[in-house]
Amino acid sequence: MALPGRPQSHSVTMYLYVMNTHSGAMSRRMFLGSSAAAGFVGVFAGRNAPAQEASPKDAPRPAPNPPAKKLRLAAINSIFRLRSHAYHIVGRMVHGFQKDGFHHQPNVQVVRMFNDQSPRDDLSRGFCDRHRIELAKSAAAALGGERLDVDAVLLIVEHGDYPLNEFGQVLYPRYEYFRQIVEVFEKSGRAVPVFVDKHLSYNHRHAAEMVATAKKAGFPLMAGSSLPVTWRIPELEPPLGTAFEEGVCTFGFDRGSAEVYFIHALEVLQCMLERRKGNETGVKSVIALQGDAVWKAIDSGLITARLVDLAIDRCPSKNVGPLRENVLNPAAILVEYKDGTRGAVLNLIEQTSEFGFAGTIRGQVDPVSCCFFLPSPPGARFFDPLTWHIEQFFHTGQPPYPVERTLLTSTILDLAMHSLKEGSRVMTSDALSITYAAPASSGFFRGPVVDVQ
Repeated sequence: MALPGRPQSHSVTMYLYVMNTHSGAMSRRMFLGSSAAAGFVGVFAGRNAPAQEASPKDAPRPAPNPPAKKLRLAAINSIFRLRSHAYHIVGRMVHGFQKDGFHHQPNVQVVRMFNDQSPRDDLSRGFCDRHRIELAKSAAAALGGERLDVDAVLLIVEHGDYPLNEFGQVLYPRYEYFRQIVEVFEKSGRAVPVFVDKHLSYNHRHAAEMVATAKKAGFPLMAGSSLPVTWRIPELEPPLGTAFEEGVCTFGFDRGSAEVYFIHALEVLQCMLERRKGNETGVKSVIALQGDAVWKAIDSGLITARLVDLAIDRCPSKNVGPLRENVLNPAAILVEYKDGTRGAVLNLIEQTSEFGFAGTIRGQVDPVSCCFFLPSPPGARFFDPLTWHIEQFFHTGQPPYPVERTLLTSTILDLAMHSLKEGSRVMTSDALSITYAAPASSGFFRGPVVDVQ
């Protein structure tokens, strides 16, 4: 389900605009030129355009780079309706979006779309007719069949009418459609980059198989949500090698299955804690708590109360009144990393709606903290940075962060949902032994949220 990005006050948007303009962030415009992906597995090229200097007063749009080949995209969706993830991501590939205050038009062409479901409020027929997109009857057909005539694939299986299993997980067929994409690759004798929206699969074994399949076949794979790359207030980017001791993410959403928003919180936690000293070395155990067990975890020090308060304090949606008086049924996932670092994500529905982060660093008295800012629907501009990174990934074949991050968050989430079902049993598994190096840049958007032309 899409992040609703609950209504923010107009003053928050203006604060971001003024803060970034006055801080000088508006004086640098980064425009990334890119070249077409080559037609064979593992061969991709890209280049960075130099930074363009302009003052806030006379900030003309920089001259565009010489046009590269437009990449042909296929979109395989669960559903295409207002506010669905496919609506936001595919819509941005077609209409463009905001980047650094200016309109950015992706150098791509969506040529085909397939939707698993077509409810009454489906918008795909009109959208495809207007923008000359073929509405395919199958995932394989969307890719051009055995001839595979597209350069990249969007797999956006989120929203729609799907059942829950006994662990409260939405049975989205991401894995099944991924397998169909790979079958086309195998029959055609070539492969192209694939983006998978949100977590790879509700089943961590399927998620691991997806990553292993991409590596074996040699095609680039990117997955994840918009949270790690959306705007942050303040613009906190912990340096690589930060000696984190503990990290906490707070949020508050109550729609559908618990996993729907816990994956976003885990992505927030992971994109911060992966920057700790020694890189990501994997997770030792996971446990999910609910109700009074969450308060007991805070009282016992398993979750540091000060970090919970700081994370909530960063968010404009913070409710008045005491936390424990307001929140009726808290839920949390506790993560113990192999190197001893501790992490926790807490769903505190009545106290906050934004995602806040706070963390303690060894040898540093004051914790660090920030809010992961989510501009409201219908625009939901937190999809701007995600779409930007997807486009760059399609052109270069290089994801902005290792897919192992999303594999780890997918695995933690799956085990946490099992823990919740099994009375908060501590979950351990070799599947949590996922290691990788964090990217040099977090890739989150800086600068204005609103257009400044």
